[in-house]
Amino acid sequence: MAAGPPPGPTRPGFWRSPLRGPWLTSVFGLILLVGVTILFVTGLLSYAAYNPDLAPVNDQTPDKGWLGFSLFSWPTSPTWLYRLTQGVHVTLGVVLVPVLLAKLWSVIPKLFEWPPVRSPSHGIERLSLLLLVGGAGFEFVTGILNVQLHYIFPGSFYTLHFYGAWVFIGAFVVHVTFRLPRALRAVGTRAGDPAAGTEEAAGLVSPHPSAPTISRRGALAMVGAGSLALLLVTAGQSIGGWFRRTALLAPHGRDPGSGPNGFQINKTAGSVGIRASDTGPAWRLTVRGGGRQVDLSYDQLLSMTQHEAALPIACVEGWSTPDQRWSGVRLTDLAALVGLGTNTPQVLVKSLQRGGSFSSAALRDNQVRDPRSLLAVRVNGAVLSPDHGYPARIIVPGAPGVHNTKWVTRLTFGEPA
Repeated sequence: MAAGPPPGPTRPGFWRSPLRGPWLTSVFGLILLVGVTILFVTGLLSYAAYNPDLAPVNDQTPDKGWLGFSLFSWPTSPTWLYRLTQGVHVTLGVVLVPVLLAKLWSVIPKLFEWPPVRSPSHGIERLSLLLLVGGAGFEFVTGILNVQLHYIFPGSFYTLHFYGAWVFIGAFVVHVTFRLPRALRAVGTRAGDPAAGTEEAAGLVSPHPSAPTISRRGALAMVGAGSLALLLVTAGQSIGGWFRRTALLAPHGRDPGSGPNGFQINKTAGSVGIRASDTGPAWRLTVRGGGRQVDLSYDQLLSMTQHEAALPIACVEGWSTPDQRWSGVRLTDLAALVGLGTNTPQVLVKSLQRGGSFSSAALRDNQVRDPRSLLAVRVNGAVLSPDHGYPARIIVPGAPGVHNTKWVTRLTFGEPA
């Protein structure tokens, strides 16, 4: 310690960029303050959309405790609500990547401060920064991998992203509490960055800067251009229609196929172990509730009164479809078969799928009672394709895509899920 910092990045003269300073760091920080706040709010809304308090099948996060609080019963109107909130969450997360990287670049000298710990309070601050930087990297990386359906990390994405979000937002709140006044002062000053070594310089200003090759505003423009480019190749997967052609980062590419069933899917029938014999003539839909049970064949299901609803599908990965024209039997009509047609309760939906997550999902009573909530057998005038859930699938307005269960084999109304 007495000899001073060792050679290398711990010495102030090692970092010579003339761009680094409180002003640039503060600008990036304030952008992230707004962006991360929106990400956190839309993340909470995404969590609420799963109705996590309704049944364990909807949220299998272990030991979540009070962190797994439920905000409210997820509504069915407007039908595009989840499409909007999750589209904003994913698109904004991708767009903020250049800003996050630029912010980390601007403060990298702080990582090599010397001495590493000057006091207990300084040590706590350093630990909070470790949680902040590590949490940000973890959340952005796992989120982007989830968008691409590339699960190279161990365990469930939902569990990892859930706990990572709380670690990150806790460190983020602490950091903002202590740094926001300084950031506002730095952005508001017109005198330029303070001299190196002063308290106002915050260890960011180089004592021996190199000659500039770009201005700070040029650096901001470059980062902004990167974010704009990511917006253009990402947003189309949420907007849909013609704009989907621009969604170069959308999972499974840009072309979902053609024909009435030609719209985006995540899980194919083959990927979850659905066999032709499972959906053949022997298939039966079991409806339970109120101590009664009814088994329906496919032809019997088709003989019931059919209704139509124009609804989109929106998934946690951020992609969504335009409204598709679904037809099938209302969930309330199926509940009536077992004597529960009035004040229809919640329902547990069971799929035939043998692998993957969300083979079962619980729908809240307000979702079941909505007249647009169907057990669909056709889409856009055609029979469901195997990959879209033949012989029957759930379609509920405003629900996350994974709760629109495919290959349905059992509906259990009103019983604990």
